[in-house]
Amino acid sequence: MTTLPDPQLPDPDEIMHEHPDVTGGWLRPAVFGAMDGLVSNFALIMGVTGGSSDPEPVVIAGLAGLAAGAFSMAAGEYTSVASQRELAQEQVGIERSEILRNAAGEEAELAAMFVDKGVEEHLARQVAGQIHQDLETAVAVHAQEEMGLDVDDLASPWVAALSSFFAFAVGAVIPLLPLILGVTSSWPTIVLSLVALFACGAVVTRITSRTWWYGGLRQLLLGGAAAGLTYAIGEAIGTQIS
Repeated sequence: MTTLPDPQLPDPDEIMHEHPDVTGGWLRPAVFGAMDGLVSNFALIMGVTGGSSDPEPVVIAGLAGLAAGAFSMAAGEYTSVASQRELAQEQVGIERSEILRNAAGEEAELAAMFVDKGVEEHLARQVAGQIHQDLETAVAVHAQEEMGLDVDDLASPWVAALSSFFAFAVGAVIPLLPLILGVTSSWPTIVLSLVALFACGAVVTRITSRTWWYGGLRQLLLGGAAAGLTYAIGEAIGTQIS
């Protein structure tokens, strides 16, 4: 006999869906690294261009900015994420010690949290009791409920460091391309960088709630303003030196 689906129940195909990985440690440093590489090296190149008519120092500055920025981003992200991960692990260790020392009190605390979420008290006590039958399960649930931590999905410092390194390098090389190809005019660098800024801003909106044109225009204006101001400063300094 074929069992017909209950018309009052939701279609499983309608409710089963996947979310992007927003806690794995790669998304933020990759996005930030690409944007920072593009904006900072574009601004650096324009600043040196404003202070020098010779293309050679501009190319050297751009390459140095790419290398220094990529390594700096990687080191900074590694340290930041590693420190965050170590702090999370320390807090999870404290929670494990508390459960071992006062299992009944921690179980009652977990039941109370479930009650606060709308679960009936007797059911909350049953669920908390089942969870506390296994120490590691109890630790994981307490960490999630009390600190918002997923003990099995802590951000990796190496993933963050490598993501930021390569993303920064990709972003930083874009303003350099015309110069590497031997173009002496600064306009190709300006046009290519502005187009890349708009494209990067638009692409980021694929994982956010903003419209593509808003994200693109926002990034174009911010990056363009940074490059324009740096060019003005470089021109003013170059004039004073010469």
